[in-house]
Amino acid sequence: MSNSRHVPVMLQRCLDLLAPALERPGAVAVDCTLGLGGHSEALLTRFPGVRLVALDRDKEALRLAGERLAPFGDRATLVHAVYDELPGVLQRLGTPRVQGVLFDLGVSSMQLDEADRGFAYAQDAPLDMRMDQSTGISAAEVLNTYPPGELVRILRAYGEEKQAKRIVAAIVRERGKEPFTTSARLVELIRDALPQAAKRTGGNPAKRTFQALRIEVNGELAVLERAIPAAVQALDLGGRIAVLSYHSLEDRLVKQVFAAGAASTAPPGLPVVPERYQPRLKLLTRGAELPTEEEIAENRRAAPARLRGAERIRESIE
Repeated sequence: MSNSRHVPVMLQRCLDLLAPALERPGAVAVDCTLGLGGHSEALLTRFPGVRLVALDRDKEALRLAGERLAPFGDRATLVHAVYDELPGVLQRLGTPRVQGVLFDLGVSSMQLDEADRGFAYAQDAPLDMRMDQSTGISAAEVLNTYPPGELVRILRAYGEEKQAKRIVAAIVRERGKEPFTTSARLVELIRDALPQAAKRTGGNPAKRTFQALRIEVNGELAVLERAIPAAVQALDLGGRIAVLSYHSLEDRLVKQVFAAGAASTAPPGLPVVPERYQPRLKLLTRGAELPTEEEIAENRRAAPARLRGAERIRESIE
């Protein structure tokens, strides 16, 4: 096992983006996607005065990251929660406003590497894909029970799969003979269903279907749609947020929330724009920043990453 899988993506750049907010005395940072704790450990190390709240829906990730962050003692509070539950978590901890928020939306490396969780298409495993295995439906149930039209919609919307109809026709035909239980059979079916030309582009042909199933099983985009505005809302004046996303759907969502916050909401034609219409956010990145070529060479998981940052510059007047 190479060590590259646990290198946090664009780590230095994330820390630099958040630094002006986290160098303040008494700053609280939130890592909304704790995973194996790489970003969290770096935050606690670089900003010795920071208190950290870290969320993950995966109990195994919390356990492992807890061991890693143990040396920081009570500076780190780990919480079993999905990141759209952030406002409730902060309320319970008595810190409704925070100075820094970080999201790393890549699936935790650990989940991709654990064969029996069924995230990876490179090895045979039960089709599960739930990040929190104590709740929700598995990828196998989605494949075996969703109506064809719904499956096509999911593959197109979440996997950006152009061959969705072909793949779904094959899935429906095969599940009629025997329900799906493992990933290898699905990978083989996708390979057989795709026309030659489609197989030659962009890595494993099953990648887009697996991404779509993972997003559906974990409700990822719906959760993100609630989580990003909630995180912006939790930022103190001068607080900063950094978001790493890994596919265009996530990045588009983040871009929309940041752009809306950075725009004036004044009706056109006002000679002077009243305070309540002024932008609440200042964008810290020009568009989305990409990892460097060196970083991609060191850590192949960084390749699709897109980083966006914003700073809270005004209270919103509700």
